[in-house]
Amino acid sequence: MQDIAITISGMSCGHCLNAVNRALGQVTGIEIKSVRMGRAEVRVPDADATERVRAAIGGAGYRVEAVQEG
Repeated sequence: MQDIAITISGMSCGHCLNAVNRALGQVTGIEIKSVRMGRAEVRVPDADATERVRAAIGGAGYRVEAVQEG
């Protein structure tokens, strides 16, 4: 498992936080560490899960600006 930090644009309110949290909750095999305005931290098992996280955030209507490993 690897921790990643994701910078997300388009988040501006509590609804946005909930939407991203719900979207991440649908990604199997990951652990959500935190979701806050403009940023999420999750634990993923592999690179495929990272791509599923990116897709889930995009599907919720937000843009992944950067993914930082570590």
